[in-house]
Amino acid sequence: MKKQVQHAVFFVAAWLVSAGALLAQTKIVGTITDATLGGGLVGVSVQVKGKVIGTISDAKGNFSLTTNTPVPFTLVVSSVGFETQEVAIQGDRSDLKILMKEQVLLGQEVVVSASRMEQSVLQSPVTVEKMDIRTIRETPSANFYDALRNLKGIDVSTQSLTFSNPNMRGFSGNGNTRIVQMTDGMDNQAPGLNFSVGNIVGISELDLESVEVLPGAASALYGPNAINGILLMTSKSPFLYQGLSAYAKVGTMSADNRTLKTTPFYDFALRYAKAFNNRFAFKVNFGFLTAEDWQANDNRDQSFRGTTPANGARSNPGFDGVNIYGDENSSGAGLASLRGPFQTVLGVPPGQLPPSLAQLVGGINQFTAATGIPITQLMNDVLLPNVAVSRTGYNELDLVNYNTRSLKLNGSLHYRINDRVEAILQANWGQGSTVYTSSDRYQLKNFTIGQYKAEIKGSNFFVRGYTTQENSGDTYAAGILATYVNEAWKSSSPNPLDGLAGLAKAWYPQYALTYAGGAFQTFVPAFQAALRAGQTPQVAYATALATVNGAAGTLHNVARNTADAGRLLPGTAEFNQAIETVKARALPSGAKFLDKTNLYHLEAMYNFNQLLDPKVAEIIVGANYRVYDLNSGGTLFLKKADGEEYNIREYGAYGQISKNIADKLKLTGSVRYDKNENFAGQWSPRLSAVYSVNPSNNIRVSYQTGFRIPSVQNQYINLNTPVSLLIGGLPALWDFYKLRDLAPVNILTGQKYTFPEFKPERVLTYEVGYKGLISKRLLLDIYYYNSTLKNFKGGVLLSAAPTIQQVISMSANYTGNVKTQGFGIGVDYAFPKNFTLGANLSNNTLNAGGVKLFSSEKNVNVLDDGTEVGFNTPKYRYNLSFGNRNLGGSGWGFNLVWRGQNEFNWADLLLPVLARGPQNNSQIVIPAFSTLDAQISKKIVSMKSILKIGGTNILGKQYITGWGNPQVGSMFYLSLTFDELLNK
Repeated sequence: MKKQVQHAVFFVAAWLVSAGALLAQTKIVGTITDATLGGGLVGVSVQVKGKVIGTISDAKGNFSLTTNTPVPFTLVVSSVGFETQEVAIQGDRSDLKILMKEQVLLGQEVVVSASRMEQSVLQSPVTVEKMDIRTIRETPSANFYDALRNLKGIDVSTQSLTFSNPNMRGFSGNGNTRIVQMTDGMDNQAPGLNFSVGNIVGISELDLESVEVLPGAASALYGPNAINGILLMTSKSPFLYQGLSAYAKVGTMSADNRTLKTTPFYDFALRYAKAFNNRFAFKVNFGFLTAEDWQANDNRDQSFRGTTPANGARSNPGFDGVNIYGDENSSGAGLASLRGPFQTVLGVPPGQLPPSLAQLVGGINQFTAATGIPITQLMNDVLLPNVAVSRTGYNELDLVNYNTRSLKLNGSLHYRINDRVEAILQANWGQGSTVYTSSDRYQLKNFTIGQYKAEIKGSNFFVRGYTTQENSGDTYAAGILATYVNEAWKSSSPNPLDGLAGLAKAWYPQYALTYAGGAFQTFVPAFQAALRAGQTPQVAYATALATVNGAAGTLHNVARNTADAGRLLPGTAEFNQAIETVKARALPSGAKFLDKTNLYHLEAMYNFNQLLDPKVAEIIVGANYRVYDLNSGGTLFLKKADGEEYNIREYGAYGQISKNIADKLKLTGSVRYDKNENFAGQWSPRLSAVYSVNPSNNIRVSYQTGFRIPSVQNQYINLNTPVSLLIGGLPALWDFYKLRDLAPVNILTGQKYTFPEFKPERVLTYEVGYKGLISKRLLLDIYYYNSTLKNFKGGVLLSAAPTIQQVISMSANYTGNVKTQGFGIGVDYAFPKNFTLGANLSNNTLNAGGVKLFSSEKNVNVLDDGTEVGFNTPKYRYNLSFGNRNLGGSGWGFNLVWRGQNEFNWADLLLPVLARGPQNNSQIVIPAFSTLDAQISKKIVSMKSILKIGGTNILGKQYITGWGNPQVGSMFYLSLTFDELLNK
């Protein structure tokens, strides 16, 4: 018993000694100064390497840090604009002095996106682009999101001032879902409407620490949908970026096509962060922007009914203006579609017809009886020819509000549980109103999205859960709105209950009967005159028909004016009332989107670097689980038998192992498995090798794979619009409409559709590249990629008449392979005295139509077998920049950026689905453009502020980035930014 007590005392004592050792604290006190100018530096980060513990220097450059980390350990000292230093710590220090040297070398950035671990950008195994705080601060662009255009290989589609979509490596478009955008690890895609909120309600520029962009497949580490790239935005830690910062930015926007050519814009933001005892910290952000947006008023004809957009004119009865809505409502086969009802009318005794019809019917019957010309011949050739007619539309300006605004609110609480672990609660909320382009022009009005996250993270792991809560607010579709306003005033087709009298009330019958009456009154005198001139009846018929055809323009104008008599006109009280009524009704009977779809996501990752010797291997594992909770009130998505909308569940797991051989060759392999309940499981491997000639010169090669699960709308949309019936590609939709029993026909091919399995897209990419720093001043980055895209997700147009009258537009896969390739070249040179020169060129090529990699030909949008894929990508993009962030140490700086792209073909039209065919591919061209952006700045050190004057597209040449998008003009601004941590 005595021995047992002695043993117990011994173990307790040993435990206390070991616990004391574990709890032994090391205290470091020091001063951080500017090696060149002298004086203390504020806000310099001092962190224990490999831990979350750290602090920052105060206004005099002093700092104090106490840590439980056993010695020896390393301090990492860093600040924007200075070279990062590492200081070995062997014990307590009370007089540590650190001199910070200005960073003048290129290629010193650290990135985490390429491998989910910190590494030099020079040694990244894949292409990666990065913007840090200083890059964002010095850009001439009006905001950081616009500055993405200056990066190599990034293509940006502008749909409004606050709605832009970055695209990479082809298949560009509006609302691209082939890249993933993440803020602090949260996917910022609206889960129901399927577009990334980007700069509408996204992260505040004041709170942004860095942006990392990975062009190409990234599914192996980041999961579904990162098939063409990923954009990672990281906010500032309140431990490392404390105090108050704010900016006020005012300026003007100018474009010739706007109602008011020049209008002001205002942009304000505020950030405050505070840490207590180096354990607890919080931050809050506020941002607000308001402006009169860019306007879209392209009035060219996109109907392709005997015209091209270049020469299309309103003289075409089937006119369909690009940014004119309601005119996509067409009579299908044209006037010919009314031959059946008219044939019936001709058999009705005149006494039973309305007076307006009785005279015409009587005249036609008398004429055909006297001449022997069959009524059907007269009707087909003269009265109701096969000419498409569309309703009169409204300009976009009359349907949307260009007053764009964006409100952003953000806050987070951070608690360091110990030196290794930090807990975070974060809330991002935003509300915005703007206009964006998809298959329609959509007015986002009072659109809100909230993201709420709880996270535990350490230096080698994280566990996070977040939810995205979407509310479409008062969002509506402009094209559908215009169509329903027309219908509210006058129905396109007669009500069967009205009988023959209904022909006098409906728009298309009014148009057709007016045209027929005018054509008949033109034809008969011409026919009779030809007979009197001695022509045979056959020749006289041809002569009279030619007379009618010559007068067709006038006849159509008279018919339209008659059918449009009393039409609701913009600006009138009746028009405004109709607009408000239709906007208030939810789809499909109105134009309003009702969507409150939510996303729930749980994710974890662990890095074994603290358990394994990094010289042996580096291993990372991770997993995630996600749920989409569809909620559109049955207006957008298919409902189940119980009346509820579907939930979509998916999960995935991944692993990565890296091995460094002789400090020369780093091999990395990763694999990921993902399963969505509606699709088969997907494996995504990635292999890469980086050979370091020396630390500053690296050659990389990689094989990457990625996949994209069809979006929520691609899966379950069920929306009957006035133009077409939009349905997802899942069998649940086929069964709901009994499509396999109806045996629908593919409209473009004329063949029976066989309903192949709906699958996720997959991409396989080989890439080789070089990144190196030459003579400490020249940074060179070159890459080439070759990709094969499988199961390309497009759409198919089906006809299931007579059961389903509407054209069916359904999501579907292409069964062949789509091959692309491209390259990028980036050159940056640091001249003496802080002058820098940068240039980049990128190429994206679709292997189709005989287009070669280095040729000057435009990319096509149609594969060699006739399949349209909508590559929609300029073959070449380029940027050239020149600047100096601190001229002669004066605090003055400047930056010039010249950027441009060549012209390219476009495939995706607005609304008229029947016009979307390979035959139109070469007729739509987005013109080439180039712009010059510039800024001049002055650091006011005494105020810890930067005053900047800048402008984008300062030469004023307006341009568009995609079909139906607005014309982008010039912006000029003046901004003042205050930052307590401003040093460089």
